[in-house]
Amino acid sequence: MIPKTEIELETWMKRHCYNFNSYSINGNAILEGFGIDKIKGEFIWYYTERGIKENIKIFNTEKELIAYAFDQIQSDKWAKTHCIGMTTSKEEKIKLSEELRKRDIEFIQDEIPYFGPERPAYRTFVLGCDVLKTKDLKSKYFKTV
Repeated sequence: MIPKTEIELETWMKRHCYNFNSYSINGNAILEGFGIDKIKGEFIWYYTERGIKENIKIFNTEKELIAYAFDQIQSDKWAKTHCIGMTTSKEEKIKLSEELRKRDIEFIQDEIPYFGPERPAYRTFVLGCDVLKTKDLKSKYFKTV
């Protein structure tokens, strides 16, 4: 079922385990990302970054906006990601990837220069509702680096 209202879009995102970190849907607060506003009868798809909000597209009806937002969110691979691992240990990153493979869970890993190029941080993301199968792993491998 394709959502037609903002509440239906929010419900669909929750049911399919999308994250809300970069999407303000039905009023949740975000620091940066895309969202929905309703102002003077107009339905607005916007982007916000560093406190500056830019309207991207304006619609006459909620249904049109939701169809557009639904397509945008579905095509954003990062909208379904959940970070379950963050460590500066390459060995822990490898152990986590081995555990995820054993569980047949799709994942993405990257390396970011968190403390500079000499000491990177390794992040591991799982997709969609697989996050529900990894709570034990997040408590073990998500470190405050």
